[in-house]
Amino acid sequence: MNTKTLERLYNNPHEKNIDGNFQFILFGGTGDLAHNKIMPAFYNLVEKDILPQHFTLLATGRRYSSKKEYLDAIYDSLNSKKKEVDNRVWQVLSDNIEYFELNFKDDNDFMKLKKYFADQSKNNKIYNRIFYMATAPEFFGEIAEKLKKFDLLNVGFEDNDSKLVIEKPFGHDLKSAEKLNNTLTNIFQEKNIYRIDHYLGKEMIQNIMVIRLSNPIFRSLWNTGEIDNIQIYINESEGVKDRGKYYDDAGVIKDMFQNHMLQILSLITMEEPDDLSSKSISTRKVEVLKELSKIDIESIDEHIVRGQYIFNKYGDDEIKAYQDEKNIPDDSETATFIALKLFLDNERWNDVPIYLKSGKRLKKKEAGIAVEFNHDFHNSYSENSEVQSNLLKIMIQPDEGVSLRFNTRKPGSNNKIVPVEMEFCHSAHQLFNSPENYEGLIHDMIEGDKTLFTSWEEVYYSWKFIDKFQTKCNNEDLKLYKYPALSKGPEAADELLKNDDRIWWD
Repeated sequence: MNTKTLERLYNNPHEKNIDGNFQFILFGGTGDLAHNKIMPAFYNLVEKDILPQHFTLLATGRRYSSKKEYLDAIYDSLNSKKKEVDNRVWQVLSDNIEYFELNFKDDNDFMKLKKYFADQSKNNKIYNRIFYMATAPEFFGEIAEKLKKFDLLNVGFEDNDSKLVIEKPFGHDLKSAEKLNNTLTNIFQEKNIYRIDHYLGKEMIQNIMVIRLSNPIFRSLWNTGEIDNIQIYINESEGVKDRGKYYDDAGVIKDMFQNHMLQILSLITMEEPDDLSSKSISTRKVEVLKELSKIDIESIDEHIVRGQYIFNKYGDDEIKAYQDEKNIPDDSETATFIALKLFLDNERWNDVPIYLKSGKRLKKKEAGIAVEFNHDFHNSYSENSEVQSNLLKIMIQPDEGVSLRFNTRKPGSNNKIVPVEMEFCHSAHQLFNSPENYEGLIHDMIEGDKTLFTSWEEVYYSWKFIDKFQTKCNNEDLKLYKYPALSKGPEAADELLKNDDRIWWD
């Protein structure tokens, strides 16, 4: 996403950003993702005048029997998320929304959809067609095959260059991911497959490379000689909600580590790309993930803490245990928390520990990155306990921002040293009104920019590492620590760093 685009997403431009009539076909258009993320993103893009006057947002589903009923439901969803829905914006958006009743199993419905495409193309030239899978993952391959069977990629579309957007999870292990990828690449070109990791759309994730590459003070220090350790954490306060069946199979390792955590890790630790093109960035990320897939995890039990939340009374609320959640077996051994230490065996990061941590039902919803620099003080201060290491923190959510800790003399004191923090709160800065992550992702998929999407190679090597990791955990029967819901997690996670004379910075 280039600078000019970002300015338009932040502000309310008076010029169009996206030219040409496009079709955006949303399979699963009645689901939570459509209501909570995709439609609000389109509303924001319309509000900022980024979309062309005419486009088609075609939502498919079975829940509603008419376009009016569907629009009423979308309006209610928008109204619940915004202080006030602008009627002008809503009019433009709703004029471009169509609703199409469709059953994935019914071939006749796909024939009707083909006729719809043909009829629409008679009146308007289609410059861009995007199929978005906001469905359960087991339908991804089936829907794609029917798109090919009924020639829905090309009908009324001269460019023969339709795009496919896939939500996570992309498979549930390497074998299933390869099977799905083979199915999709027999139908769509790889360049037109957009695999979403919505974390890559978050403002501060996109800021990682800017911080690394545009600031010489960090660029020159980004290596094993200057950095003591790196920490990445994604803490969630919520439980599994209605995702019990999926989550008990996936656990935190597949739900968070395989995608979000490893993507952040690759951006933090990759070698500098040749340029900021999606190809160059992906190439560097793949190098990291390939390195991870080769890691010897024979001694993984010494570097991992697995946990599962149990009942806790928090104030007046009683928080149920994981095993008491809906669709969770009462003897489940699925980990809802993992803390992990690993190393990358390369010249830049040799001997620098990287700590990863994520879990459900933790005390505070928070995600961030902490880069602690070496304790390389002048001899005059090496024995001074008041001097602390420099610490760079990148806050991802709920607050967005960057902070840098450094040492200074306390005013009016007799050379007393105190650590201070210089902080930039991105989300509160008066010049910014941060776009939602799906807003930028939808913009980029329409424009054909794949920088914020994961390539097949990235998915492949992520699963290769996770499969190896998961197999080892299963075979070793590693201890599952129980931690009270809405606590900081298992005490053993603190011990993992304490054994290295370090602490977590979240």
